[in-house]
Amino acid sequence: MDGGAHSALITGITGQDGSYLAELLLERGYTVHGVVRRTSNLLRSRIDHLRRDENLYGKRFFLHYADLGDGTTLRRIFSVARPSEVYHLAGQSHVGLSFEIPESTCEEAGMATLRLLEIARDQPQPVKFYHASSSEIFGTVRDSPQTEETPFRPSSPYGCAKAFGTNVARVYRESYGLFVCNGILYNHESPRRGENFVTRKIARGVARIASGLERDLVLGSLSSRRDWGHARDYVRAMWLMLQHTTPDDYVVATGEAHSVGDFVEAAFSLVGLPWQKHVKHSPAFDRLADPVDLVGSPAKIKATLGWRPEVSFDELVREMVAAEVALATLDPHAVAQPPGAAAR
Repeated sequence: MDGGAHSALITGITGQDGSYLAELLLERGYTVHGVVRRTSNLLRSRIDHLRRDENLYGKRFFLHYADLGDGTTLRRIFSVARPSEVYHLAGQSHVGLSFEIPESTCEEAGMATLRLLEIARDQPQPVKFYHASSSEIFGTVRDSPQTEETPFRPSSPYGCAKAFGTNVARVYRESYGLFVCNGILYNHESPRRGENFVTRKIARGVARIASGLERDLVLGSLSSRRDWGHARDYVRAMWLMLQHTTPDDYVVATGEAHSVGDFVEAAFSLVGLPWQKHVKHSPAFDRLADPVDLVGSPAKIKATLGWRPEVSFDELVREMVAAEVALATLDPHAVAQPPGAAAR
């Protein structure tokens, strides 16, 4: 299973970003190794099409069981995969949920990053390391748009954990000379987004209302504004970072902010329904501390790596709603993720 010069190891491969990244790397000729938790047996629909491909699975695509807290097993996976590139995407990534499970969130998003960096530092061959940072490290911002120089002021346990991971990644780059990049990614969505994220909840609710399966969509504040892009564009940015001659940190964003209300209006307009008739507000879905104006400046990654987002906000909403309409039509009771192949 030696991947040679183009072997990549992805933590969080069963997630939205991991599945798109695996596709991108396989298309570029990589051997791809993914770290999977045994508890995620029921959550692999995003990569099922890759597992079913006899030309890939067991040849250039491999899955390994491990927990992010199990350093011994992670080291064993490194010795088998011998990756030239590591993409650390795994961890509890729901900001609201991090208030309910702060310790496990910080363990997965913070300490796991340190654990993997230590393993990477001990490898006999050089390893390029991508760390999935987040715009949540900026939290309660004073200036907008944010850049790579914006101070960290996280406003959630998740943001705090990501701030730690981002800083320790910098320390390992500067102190040990490791090729480590932080991708400070703003919100990025797709039909593969988890159902507990507001964009997927909206798209699914709109589809089910349009299909006559439900009447109302219950949401928190519609005024929250985010910089939303497409996950396909953002995994391409991850790959570009590790292809550059020198490691660095990059904000990955569209530079445009849209409110939850904008997403709602755009989604309902696609099915020809008035959103005001179906959307209800519940304080239970309001964030305890919600950053007001998170919008990033992609100037550095555009100038240095030539990256540009290719999917517009309207195209993103259209793709997500269309996928949910198709899912509702195929199976009105479906609650699982749409298959990876169908979500392309």
